[in-house]
Amino acid sequence: MTRFEPGDTAPDFTLPDAQGNDVSLSDFRGSRVVVYFYPAAMTPGCTTQACDFRDSLGALTAQGITVLGVSPDKPEKLAQFAERDGLTFPLLSDADRAVMTAWGAFGEKKNYGKVVQGVIRSTIVIDAEGTVELAQYNVRAKGHVARIRKQLGIDDG
Repeated sequence: MTRFEPGDTAPDFTLPDAQGNDVSLSDFRGSRVVVYFYPAAMTPGCTTQACDFRDSLGALTAQGITVLGVSPDKPEKLAQFAERDGLTFPLLSDADRAVMTAWGAFGEKKNYGKVVQGVIRSTIVIDAEGTVELAQYNVRAKGHVARIRKQLGIDDG
């Protein structure tokens, strides 16, 4: 399975958002982007993580960082998730998991001691030139956004 390392070039992708509009990674060239992959909208861990990103959006945006959430959910479910939890950053649908697979965020993982195929909760930070700045796989939802902010030098102010 391919996993990104700092210095790798992030491959472009185009996925539909919660409204069905195509969003491409290349649309954000010139600014930093956090792409995070999560298993399923409206589940407890994914809600915690999405709300943490929502609550940190002001600090991230102030540093010129855009957040993109990617899951295998259909756009309709993403729209419900965004509305229910007040999520104002793009949520993208990777229904066939092709982008997740290419980015190392789908494959074998352990779930309650069993090896299964699934979405690997992952966060990739991409710099303004499209190069991977930070890549983390198998992250825990709780406290993850705070750790990312600390690693990127973004304080609470």
